[in-house]
Amino acid sequence: MTEQQPTGATTEENTETTLLDTEKDWFEGDTRTMRERMLAGDLYIGGTDPESARVAQRGAQLAHAYHQAAIADERLARPLLEALLGTLGEDAFVKPPIYVDYGENIHLGARSFINSSCTALDVAPITIGEDCMIGPDVQLLTPTHPIDPAPRRAHLEAALPITIGNNVWLGGGVIVCPGVTIGDNSVIGAGSVVTRDIPANVIAVGSPARVIRSIDG
Repeated sequence: MTEQQPTGATTEENTETTLLDTEKDWFEGDTRTMRERMLAGDLYIGGTDPESARVAQRGAQLAHAYHQAAIADERLARPLLEALLGTLGEDAFVKPPIYVDYGENIHLGARSFINSSCTALDVAPITIGEDCMIGPDVQLLTPTHPIDPAPRRAHLEAALPITIGNNVWLGGGVIVCPGVTIGDNSVIGAGSVVTRDIPANVIAVGSPARVIRSIDG
């Protein structure tokens, strides 16, 4: 006869028990919160930390409010963008909508421009230098997940920072993967997937993006 599951435990209780078991299995002896692990770049369980949830909700609300305000008056909407991002350089501009995980871990340099529908998942810092041009529908993705099935099944994740130098141009639809650095003055062709670091002063295209030539000056 097949043993039946007890009917007294709710789905929420089962989920909580599973998370506690996961913490015991993977984080035994580590007293840090999930947010502290996340900010340190270590493995953590997403969606369980109340402070991270609060910051994420704030980011979503500010991004939405910025979009709505910019439709009416871009100049008056700027304070909302300043509140959303960790750093907003002088004369930098983001054409809404922009989609973020938190917003506060995004740092945008002076005179840089981000076109519409950028997805910037800033679990780890996303740093964009000065005088950059970020095309529409670009994805800047810092979250990463274990390759090994066991920790991935346990919903562990981490994040690696993305760093974009000065005067970089990302064409429309570019995807930048976790941990990537792109050097000054480089150009990434539209639709490319950047999985590894790109040096300064080059053009890179493709999936995965490969350097096709250097840029003089």
